[in-house]
Amino acid sequence: GCQLAAKIAWKLLEGGARALHVVETAVRILEDDPTFDSGYGSVLNAQGEVEMDAIIMDGAALDLGAVIAVQGIANPITLARLVMTDTPHKILAGNGARDFAAHKGIPLLSQAELTAPKARERYEKHKADAALNSSSKGTCGAVALDSYGGIAAATSTGGTPFKMAGRVGDTPLIGSGAYADNQTGGASATGDGEQIMRVVLSKTATDAIGHGMDAQAAADYAIRVMVERVNGIGGIIVVDHNGNIGFAHSSQNIAVAWSSDGTIHGAMQRSS
Repeated sequence: GCQLAAKIAWKLLEGGARALHVVETAVRILEDDPTFDSGYGSVLNAQGEVEMDAIIMDGAALDLGAVIAVQGIANPITLARLVMTDTPHKILAGNGARDFAAHKGIPLLSQAELTAPKARERYEKHKADAALNSSSKGTCGAVALDSYGGIAAATSTGGTPFKMAGRVGDTPLIGSGAYADNQTGGASATGDGEQIMRVVLSKTATDAIGHGMDAQAAADYAIRVMVERVNGIGGIIVVDHNGNIGFAHSSQNIAVAWSSDGTIHGAMQRSS
């Protein structure tokens, strides 16, 4: 799934597309893949419903759009972009976000249409076993640098399995789930949101670039800060303003795909 998203994103970049469009497209591909905890495939909350968060950020103007606890749409990342471009606001939540989606002509779906079989199966296991680990499995994100020097980042998630209704993690929070600044770089985070937001993980990484680190060093540094300060579990992908790429994680594994020259690389990196 990550390699497919990277392949299509790279073709868009080669064709002169802007980074904002590229990261939205890449995340939409992942939202449509039930492997990932976003869009179709999102985990279910404690009430057995899909409730999603997403953010997209443009590094040129430091502009962003985000949606929180939205239901009934297939691609919350696109709704987040519309919040940025078509409203005077930066974040919409809950029923307000859903109403805005309907206003913009985005098809509204039932809970059944958004619930992947594996998500329902996992929910039933949670109900049967209260001790089941509730960590997130597959928040998705993308970061891109385009040929004009523009950087953008996007992140989308269904959140933590069996979460309380209305729970908000790091994903839609600027600087936590994602951050982009043309002067430094862009980052997208995944993992335990309650820990990621405490160290503002994505902004920690891009600030590190501003202090002279490249993308890989910044990714390593941000994860190290999270582990040392809050014993955090998660991962981050980073692109700096020079086009360097980096990723790091303290979680059990992280699935990544990337390109800087047209060759698509992919890996399931596991912790040592």
